[in-house]
Amino acid sequence: MATGTMAAWQVVEPGPVSSHPLQRVSVPTPRPGPDELLVAVLACGVCRTDLHVAEGDLAVHRAHVIPGHEVVGEVVAVGSDTGGGFAPGDRVGVAWLRHTCGQCGYCLRGRENLCPFSRYTGWDADGGYAELTTVPAAFALRLPTGYSDIELAPLLCAGIIGYRALLRTDLPAGGRLGIYGFGGSAHLTAQVALARGARVHVMTRGERARELALELGAASVQGSADMPPEPLDAAILFAPVGELVLPAMAALDRGGVLAIAGIHLTDIPSLNYQRHLFQEREIRSVTANTRADARDFLAFAGEHRMAVSTHEYGLDRANQALADLSAGRMAGAAVLRV
Repeated sequence: MATGTMAAWQVVEPGPVSSHPLQRVSVPTPRPGPDELLVAVLACGVCRTDLHVAEGDLAVHRAHVIPGHEVVGEVVAVGSDTGGGFAPGDRVGVAWLRHTCGQCGYCLRGRENLCPFSRYTGWDADGGYAELTTVPAAFALRLPTGYSDIELAPLLCAGIIGYRALLRTDLPAGGRLGIYGFGGSAHLTAQVALARGARVHVMTRGERARELALELGAASVQGSADMPPEPLDAAILFAPVGELVLPAMAALDRGGVLAIAGIHLTDIPSLNYQRHLFQEREIRSVTANTRADARDFLAFAGEHRMAVSTHEYGLDRANQALADLSAGRMAGAAVLRV
C-alpha cells in the first residue's frame, strides 16, 4: 500500500482560466476504501468539463477537488471487498461516472446515467490530475489493447460521451450527420459514425480542426454557423455555445435530431417554431453515460483502430493545457503524462 504524499493539482478557487485556478500542491496519498482500487496515474486527459469545474461554470461539489476523469493507470492496491476482479499491475481506466445507487427507477431501467445519487470523478471525488487516484472497482474499466496510454486517455470521456451522443441522435444507417465543434470528443465520434457508413459534415471555427476533419474522412467542412451542403438526418453539438443550436436545428431535415453533448451550454436564443422545430425536429440533451455505453465504445475501439489526435503535456503544465483548450489552440485532445 502506497503511503506518504503525492503531487496533485487542486481547484483552490474557481475562476477564469487566465487566473490559473489550479494550484499545484502536495497532498496525502489516497487510501482505497473496501470496494475501491488505488491506481497509479499514467496519463489523464484534459476534458472541457475540467475547464468548467476549474472556472466555476459547474457548482463546487468538493472543495479543493483534484480534477481529471480520463485516467489511464495501473492498479497499485485493492480494497478488501472488491470482488477479485482486479489485481495489482492491471491497467485500468477511470472515467467520469463513479457511483450510482443501483436501486432507483433509473438504475433499474438501465438508465443509471440519470441516477439522482450519481457521483463523478474529478467533481465529487478527486480525480487524475495527480500521481495516484482511487476508483470503485465496479466502475473501473478494462482497456483495449493496441493503444498507448496517451491515446487511451481521451477515449475514457471524449470517446464515451461522443458515443452516447451519437446513440441519442438515432442516426439512420447511411445517414447524414452534422458535427458542430471538432475537438477531442468530436474527432472520435466522427470516426464511429464514418465506420458505420454515415456521411459526416463538420462545422467548426478552427483551421487545423477543419484539416483534421477532412483527413478523417468528413464529406465537407465549413464555419461554425454555416449551413452544410445538404440537409442533416442528425447533428451533435459539441461546442458549449447555445447560439449554435439555431443553425444546427435549421440544418436538420424533417424528423432530424440534435443531440447536445456537453454538461454545460451557454443560453440558447429564442427558437422560431416553423424554422427550427416544426416537422418533428427534436433537441435532446446528453447526461453522462452508463457503464454499458463505456464498455460498448471501448469494445468498438478495440475492434476498429481509431486515430486519436493528442497534444501531450507534463503534469506540471496542467494550467497551460486548460488555457490552450479554452483558447481553441489545438485540434484533438490534450493529455497530461504523469
